[in-house]
Amino acid sequence: MGNQYITYTIEEAIATVVINNPPANALSTPVMAELAQAFEEMASNKSVKVVVFTGAGTFFITGADIKEISAIESAKQGQELTAKGQGIFSKIENLSKPVIAAINGMCLGGGLELAMACHMRVASDRARFGQPEINLGIIPGFGGTQRLSRLVGKPKAIELVLTGDMITAQEAKALGLINKVVPEVEVLKQAQGMAKKIASKGQVAVRLALEAIREGYKKSLEEGLALESKLFGQICMTQDMKEGLKAFIEKRQPKYQDR
Repeated sequence: MGNQYITYTIEEAIATVVINNPPANALSTPVMAELAQAFEEMASNKSVKVVVFTGAGTFFITGADIKEISAIESAKQGQELTAKGQGIFSKIENLSKPVIAAINGMCLGGGLELAMACHMRVASDRARFGQPEINLGIIPGFGGTQRLSRLVGKPKAIELVLTGDMITAQEAKALGLINKVVPEVEVLKQAQGMAKKIASKGQVAVRLALEAIREGYKKSLEEGLALESKLFGQICMTQDMKEGLKAFIEKRQPKYQDR
C-alpha cells in the first residue's frame, strides 16, 4: 500500500506497517486516518496472519500533533478528538490477528498509547517510554490512563502519568510494559521473527487464544474460564486440531490448513 504517512508490505503472511511522518512520526489527524485505513485492510486481507508495526527513522512515535491539540477551543472538540483516537486504537487491540509493535526509538505520549494497543512489544535497547502529557498541562487521551495501569499496575501508572518521567527499555521490560529488549539494529528483525513463529501455527488456534485472553481479561475469573471452555470446544471441531495431534503422534511438523 502506498499512502503519504502509513505504508505496508506483505511477505510470508507477515504485514509490516510503517509510520513515516518526519521528523518524529507525530499522530496528526491525517496520519490517524491512514492508520485506521491500514488496519481495516489488515483485518480483511486473508493473506495476512500477523502484523508488525514500526516507525520510520530514529523515532517510533513521539506523540500526538501538538499544533492540533493547541487549536482545540472547546471541551467537545477535545472529547471528539480523543474518542476518535481511542476508537482507532481499540480496533487495533481487538484485531483478530496478532499485532507486534517494533519500537525502534522514542515511544512517548500517543506513541506509547498506540504501542500498548498492540498485543506484543519488542523494543530497542535505546528506546525510551513515557506519558509526558502532564508537562504540557494535559492528560493522556488515547487510552494511556487506562492501558498503562492494566500493564504495569496502578501505582506505577500513576507515578509515570503524574510525573511525566521517561523510563528506559530495560525498566519498561522489568515492569511488564514490553516483551523483549534487543539491540537497536535487531528490532524489526526480532519482531518479524516472532511474527513468523506465530504465523507458522494453526491460525484458528491463534485467533481463539487471542480472543480468550483479550475478552477474558474484561471478565471475572469464572466468566473467563467459561469463555475459554467454550472456545476450546469450538477448536475441537477443526481440521487443524486433528492435524496438530496427528503430527505430534507421528513426530513430524504439522501442516495446518487454518480451518
